[in-house]
Amino acid sequence: MATEGRKKLAPYLLTLPGVAFLVVFFAIPMATVFSVSFQEGSLSKGFTFTGHYQNYTETLARYDTQLIRSLLVGLIVTILTLVISYPMMYWIAFRGGRRKNIYLLLILLPFFTPFLIRTLMWKTIFADEGILLGALKDIGLLPESYQVLATATAVVAGMTYNFLPFMALPLYVSLEKMDPRLLDAAADLYSSRRQAFLKVTLPLSLPGVFAGSLLTFIPAVGDPIDPELLGGVNTTMIGQVVQREMLTNNAYPRGSAISFMLMAAILIGVFLYARALGTEEMTG
Repeated sequence: MATEGRKKLAPYLLTLPGVAFLVVFFAIPMATVFSVSFQEGSLSKGFTFTGHYQNYTETLARYDTQLIRSLLVGLIVTILTLVISYPMMYWIAFRGGRRKNIYLLLILLPFFTPFLIRTLMWKTIFADEGILLGALKDIGLLPESYQVLATATAVVAGMTYNFLPFMALPLYVSLEKMDPRLLDAAADLYSSRRQAFLKVTLPLSLPGVFAGSLLTFIPAVGDPIDPELLGGVNTTMIGQVVQREMLTNNAYPRGSAISFMLMAAILIGVFLYARALGTEEMTG
């Protein structure tokens, strides 16, 4: 009986460290931030919990444009990373042969450089007189007034580059473990390559698409670095707003309220995406 009891407790004991970690470093901080979002006060006088829900309504009315822009940019970046990385990961998974690891390393090698350094390099590339635009202007292919920095194009391009591995790696894992004999079977049943891809490869790769989309969309929506360095006044995103409210204005209740509204918007979007895509086979 004692042995059976230990066997039943074993799964719970094995998960206990992970649960404790999440409680201490996620649940408790999130509960604290949620409490702060209903507080009033200042840094000098201190903050007091008053149930001030106006922190939500006021910040939503003030920063609704930035919130919508962040969600839209995150969606565009997710789609672009999927379109770019899927063909690459497909080729590596099915045509890479013994050099798969080398090709993956070549793709990931630039990302061993810190995030901030990579973004600063994009800023150098997109500079009005930089190595790219400056050269094109010198040979007359672009007008002197043309610029990319401080535009949505620069922000989306930089974020797409920075978050590409977040999409590529889950896609590769999903495609690489697919049995190639399934494609042979589809060919034996007179399926064209297009039909085999749509009926076999794409459905089996949906777990990678789903995981990659989440890993890309969530950090892209809240990214404060790319829009700060590559964007301008008209490209301000919600991550910058939270950063300024917390670190510059010391308005912790407003910053906390914005964070929770952003989290709610992301969770709703993820739920709708999961329902549309279907998650029955996501664990496969």
